[in-house]
Amino acid sequence: MPSCNDLGGIKVVVYGLSTEGYAIACQMAIKGADVFIIDESAHMAISLKSEIAKTYPDVASLKEDEPLLGVEPIEVAISHSEYLFFAPRIRKTGQETKMEIHSKFKDATAAIKKGGSVIYNLPTGVGGNNETISLLEHVTGLEVGKGISYFYYPLGTKNQTPEIVGSFNGKTDDNLARLLSTDKKGKKFVSISSAELFHAIKILSQFSGLSSILEVCKFAQDPNTRNDLMFAEFKNLFLDDMTNGLYDLRSLGSSLEGAGTMMYLVNGSVKGIEGYVKRLIDEIRSTLKKNELKASRTRVALVWTLDSYEMRGDKVDMLNSLVTKLRDYIGDVEIHQGSTFDLFHSDKTTIVVACSKLDYEKISKSGKSTDLITIKTNPLCEIL
Repeated sequence: MPSCNDLGGIKVVVYGLSTEGYAIACQMAIKGADVFIIDESAHMAISLKSEIAKTYPDVASLKEDEPLLGVEPIEVAISHSEYLFFAPRIRKTGQETKMEIHSKFKDATAAIKKGGSVIYNLPTGVGGNNETISLLEHVTGLEVGKGISYFYYPLGTKNQTPEIVGSFNGKTDDNLARLLSTDKKGKKFVSISSAELFHAIKILSQFSGLSSILEVCKFAQDPNTRNDLMFAEFKNLFLDDMTNGLYDLRSLGSSLEGAGTMMYLVNGSVKGIEGYVKRLIDEIRSTLKKNELKASRTRVALVWTLDSYEMRGDKVDMLNSLVTKLRDYIGDVEIHQGSTFDLFHSDKTTIVVACSKLDYEKISKSGKSTDLITIKTNPLCEIL
């Protein structure tokens, strides 16, 4: 068997120029696979060679430098592929999300040939792959498990990859295992239903722990208690971290029926996040009162550097929601992203809301102004 770093030109297409899709495409290209990644906005399939993957670690750097890359029509690249990874960026919300995903999935799989394999990289909830498999069979005219193969491999945010792969028949695919393996750690293949449950456990565990922290911190009202809790690890847990995986949680909720315990866990976790956002807004309003500030003489700067290429649109939705809710009380609400912040040159008192640890560190390095109040979006809504 060839080594893990010599994949003998296995033809791979990643549908979606997303952060997560690009990361896994680079991993496979460096190993020697023949990789194309589809840029939906440009309607082309881009050849991703090993040297390009090593030079440009993320989509932003690739887009910024615009190196000369080989391209092919999307249909040609997909028709030649042995493995098609479905990792698009999703920007719609609510019922429109499902329509957007189905539309992109049809575009991605229409040209795939018999004998190919589809690897689905979005979270589906429990039982959600059944509908996707039916759609795949309808679009291709091929039967999954016979004419075409199907795998479930939900990519996480921050380049987190699952340890297991959901397979239609639970059988291992050696080439796919080599494509996905990292260092000496291999991937375990299980049935798709098992992979769905593993992902559900992971997401519920994550948000159950987060909800516990957020709910308990509501009781930290007096200064001594708050100061004691400042030593805890979660003081560096920001809104950016809280939003990771929120799309997965909602997908899980939409796949469940009835009012069972699992649904209570999902709904409780969603309400925990919503409750925290309300508390954050209340803290901002309270800050105005404590400092005797008029809303007309105050501006709020939401500092949240987002990755616009992430598969999930949760953080963009959360930021837009924050802006809308804050403008009900304060007219001057701004969004700041990137490495430089023009926060100090204003005739208004500025309340800076740091939405991630990285952004908070950038603000701290920018210096302190007497007309600047900083709020950390951690569970304690720490005010500095």
